[in-house]
Amino acid sequence: MEEHQIRNMEYSVLNQVQSPEDIKKLPFESLKTLSDEVRDLIIRTVSENGGHLASSLGVVELTIALLRVFSPPDDRVVFDVGHQAYAYKILTGRRDRFHSLRSRGGIAGFPKRRESEYDFFDTGHAGNAISVAAGLAQARCLSGENHKVIALVGDGSLTCGVSYEGLNQAGAAEKDLIIILNDNEMSISPNVGAMAAYLNRIMTGQLVTRFRNDIKSILKNIPGVMGRSIYGVARQFEDALKGFITPGRLFEDLGFNYVGPIDGHHLRHLIETLTNVKRFRKPVLLHTITCKGKGYCCAEEDPSRFHGVGPFEIETGKARVSDDSPTYTTVFGQTMIKLAERDPKIMAITAAMEYGTGLAGFGEIFPKRFFDVGIAEQHGVIFAAGLACEGYKPVVAIYSTFFQRGYDHIIHDVCMQNLPVIFAMDRAGVVGEDGPTHHGVFDVAFTRNVPNLAVMAPSSEDELADMLYTAIESGSPCALRYPRAKGVGLPIKDFPEIIPLGKGVIARHGSDLVMLALGSMLYPALHAAEILETFGISACVVNPRFVKPLDGELIVRLARATGRVITVEEGVLAGGFGSAVLELLADEGLTEVRVIRLGIPDVFVEHGTRNELLEDYGLTPQGIANAAYTFYKTNTALNRTSLNESLGAGPH
Repeated sequence: MEEHQIRNMEYSVLNQVQSPEDIKKLPFESLKTLSDEVRDLIIRTVSENGGHLASSLGVVELTIALLRVFSPPDDRVVFDVGHQAYAYKILTGRRDRFHSLRSRGGIAGFPKRRESEYDFFDTGHAGNAISVAAGLAQARCLSGENHKVIALVGDGSLTCGVSYEGLNQAGAAEKDLIIILNDNEMSISPNVGAMAAYLNRIMTGQLVTRFRNDIKSILKNIPGVMGRSIYGVARQFEDALKGFITPGRLFEDLGFNYVGPIDGHHLRHLIETLTNVKRFRKPVLLHTITCKGKGYCCAEEDPSRFHGVGPFEIETGKARVSDDSPTYTTVFGQTMIKLAERDPKIMAITAAMEYGTGLAGFGEIFPKRFFDVGIAEQHGVIFAAGLACEGYKPVVAIYSTFFQRGYDHIIHDVCMQNLPVIFAMDRAGVVGEDGPTHHGVFDVAFTRNVPNLAVMAPSSEDELADMLYTAIESGSPCALRYPRAKGVGLPIKDFPEIIPLGKGVIARHGSDLVMLALGSMLYPALHAAEILETFGISACVVNPRFVKPLDGELIVRLARATGRVITVEEGVLAGGFGSAVLELLADEGLTEVRVIRLGIPDVFVEHGTRNELLEDYGLTPQGIANAAYTFYKTNTALNRTSLNESLGAGPH
């Protein structure tokens, strides 16, 4: 369905909702229709634009109930990650713009403060919502205000250690705070669901709450041992019952009133329970059970595949664009299997991303050598260090942006001890529509300064396989960065080869300037060199292969020969590959060499397609050629020796 059709869909109830206040005015009987229409709009939009589908479909009723009972933006609503925020966006004044979801200049795929007053905190990485909410609740108390603070947390985020740090502090602080746990991994039978909903509506009602508090006060005030004993027995019975039928004891022990589990798709029960919980003046955790992908059969049957998807056909669930060429992620996963078949010491570790990192196949073939640690990147890195201490060869595959969370442990627990842990940094560079929280543009800057750590960047899928093999066999810490992209189409060898550590190669000879194009930027730079040739400029193009150790001998020789150096990288310029080259040239005293660096400036990159973003930052063949042409024309008076004389005869 095309954009203008999505924008002009006729929805009998949804089109009446311009803000949360309109939801409060709707008759209760209209809310079921509203939930159906919100789901329909989400499915139609994501089928065109891609996005996080299953999670958002699972919280439609919960979102409607939340907005019916509470009053954002006065009440603060914070999402954990934001995979489940689409219904919230639609119902908080962005329905007419929702067709632009994840498109450049359009609605972001995650909550974004700059986008709407209803988005109270930018999100994208799991685990922070409880801590944020605790801070908001404390600030409210300091300011003497009385609004509510609600954190909507997915069950996956409870595999993240920082969530428990937040629970620990928030429970101890005893501030008025509501955490809604959206649990979409558990099932609950109709009978249990109905009973749980009934009990929680009763147990959170004003009458029962007051009665429980009155009984507690009476029992505790009975003089002597008898009163304390009766109260203790009653408390033990209540705790035992909760521990037997629910996981609530854990949250109760952390200082929260636990309510649940309840059916997260039953609007009346949700609204009644939230209304009762709203009256509490202490920390509350409401446990809801939802179905991931609710309302779309393809997503219900395969929620993992529909967690994050590209454009697809609604009728079949099949991807709209079929491209058989392998991605770097696919090649990584296939190479891991190939290497592990020969080496029983190879282990694979990931953080709730077995499909996203291409390791699902490895896990099926080698289940005892595959470890998904959950959303716990820090633990994953330390766990790998422990394996390496005993002679194993752990490969930790995590998206570049999420490796940031394990940085301390990369330094302290791996590299300081020179342990042979391999870090496979998928989604390095700009990743497209997920936006600033997901772009992997900082990894070169935060890895190249760590002692003992080699940092590599393959320029093709075949080179990725070689680098992975080289890293595993190196016996020391190594990091590989590779993009969220299809390979360049080069054939892959039957088995990888070891490449010399710290050695780059010349991909194209030239005499007027040298382009050092890191990883994914090699082939755009080669195309740029072809463009420059039509203007009479001869560009040498180098595949550095390594950020660390740099091939200093090659780079210095070419810099002396041409006097003009261009570095090209799909990462931040501050502290990046270009900075490493500048440091090298400065150390060698080559102050006469002119250098320009192409890459990501000092900004957070917004969302858009990968191609759009690369064009924005001049990292396409034409953009590189334009920069190189200007650079050459402004530096034509430089004295230099012949590049060919410096290199000598014969192929390099």
